[in-house]
Amino acid sequence: MAGYFGVMNNSFVFTATAEQQDGITVKSARELDAMRRAGRVVAWTIEALMGAVRPGITTEALDVISRTEMARHGAKPSFLGYRGFPATICTSINEEIVHGIPGDKVLRDGDIVKLDCGAIVDGIHADSAVTVGVGKIAEEQEELLRVTRLSLEAGIKASRGGARVGDIGIAIEGYVATQGQYGVVREYVGHGIGRRLHEEPQIPNYAGSSRGALLRPGMAIAIEPMVNLGTWRTRMLDDGWTVLTADGKLSAHFEHTMIITDGEAEVVTRRKDEGSF
Repeated sequence: MAGYFGVMNNSFVFTATAEQQDGITVKSARELDAMRRAGRVVAWTIEALMGAVRPGITTEALDVISRTEMARHGAKPSFLGYRGFPATICTSINEEIVHGIPGDKVLRDGDIVKLDCGAIVDGIHADSAVTVGVGKIAEEQEELLRVTRLSLEAGIKASRGGARVGDIGIAIEGYVATQGQYGVVREYVGHGIGRRLHEEPQIPNYAGSSRGALLRPGMAIAIEPMVNLGTWRTRMLDDGWTVLTADGKLSAHFEHTMIITDGEAEVVTRRKDEGSF
């Protein structure tokens, strides 16, 4: 679940409790183990949702599937009740970017739907999102999904101990810029994650004016590029949650939760359907 924009040393030894460094929580070994387990639940839930997406299914039915899956694995949903959010997952269709509320909307052939899911295990959150085509989608839509998914991978590769938060946005926006005229959403960003769904640091998906905080092993973050076919600007529905593209053009969203290491980040929400990119 994307954070609202504006809300919210180079070595590390694992300890029994979390540490605070520059306002960013460095997790304990116990917390990281819980995050791995939460990540597996999120991955399993999204796999079940992807298998259920088809023309004619309602977003409410998808929410029921997610709630059932999480309960089956002994996890609690991160989103249900969060700041009053009324559902287990976010389901955002076509020009909806993020935070769509499941209900009686019916998925139709040619739609794209964003499935955003978070789970809690032993008090620790993990968070992931994927965009899925419904039935047969157009080549333009397929390309939007490809670009957004690979921009996430670019951000993951930039996420390692000794790098800076700003390096992630530089990598994401830098990749997208090579692929055509797309808009990278600026008003909603990735975030730190742990005992709270949204922790410091905020992680923009674009190159900012500062490189930001230092990434250290043991930190945990959720990276989530949102890429639009048109402008990066957004608007919100009257429900106070659903965010849409300002120009009504399509948007895609992909997200993973990862643990920072000295080398390549450990992605705890990686699914079976994802190979190497």
